[in-house]
Amino acid sequence: MRMFLGSLLFAVFQAVLTFFFVPLFWCMFWMRPVPRYRFMLIWPRLNLWAARGLLGIRHRVIGQENLPDGSVPHIVLSKHSSTWDVLAIPLTVPQPLCFVAKKELLWIPFFGWGLKLASPILIDRKAGRESMQQIYAQGEARHKQGFWVILFPEGTRVPPTQKQRYKTGGARFAVTLGVPVLPMAHNAGYLWPRGIFGKRAGTITLSIGKPISSAGKDAAALMQEVEAWIETETARLGAP
Repeated sequence: MRMFLGSLLFAVFQAVLTFFFVPLFWCMFWMRPVPRYRFMLIWPRLNLWAARGLLGIRHRVIGQENLPDGSVPHIVLSKHSSTWDVLAIPLTVPQPLCFVAKKELLWIPFFGWGLKLASPILIDRKAGRESMQQIYAQGEARHKQGFWVILFPEGTRVPPTQKQRYKTGGARFAVTLGVPVLPMAHNAGYLWPRGIFGKRAGTITLSIGKPISSAGKDAAALMQEVEAWIETETARLGAP
């Protein structure tokens, strides 16, 4: 009952926060993309603060020594078993991150309006193969602005005990730009599953792997290496 009430209060907190924060964020339209992104980080920071207070969900980060110094752009490829990672990873990586998002998300009231100003890569999934060209073109532009691109290779949220086929789009992008991949794994799905309810108190672990070079590799070989690390590390972390 306590977690049910906590989840309900957290959902209300998120709704109210978004309602008030997005108009404030829109007032920052005149700022350059990176400073505007830094301001936007207030939103996930407050969400994680509320999750700790209302739900007892904390987190720790291991492998921080593997974070690059930022002199060379990277493609971040992460496990995606929970919306928690969308909140936590931007607060963990010092460089500004650019998420790949469906254009339809822009139509969500308040959330979509704020998303537009967060400098995402917007794709039309109906475009098929052309959607990858959209990622390449926009991603290269974001890199020039100082952003790193983050993608979830499985394409959607996957429960922690399940696995979907890893798509090679992120690896192809890394090979095309000639930049390394920064892999990440976590066990958030056990404590923060899909939906409003079902959250549980505990400590989530986010693990950052060593950068994986794309030099001399094709997309399939690179993604196989990335997948092996993410899945092995996810299994090692197990349930909190």
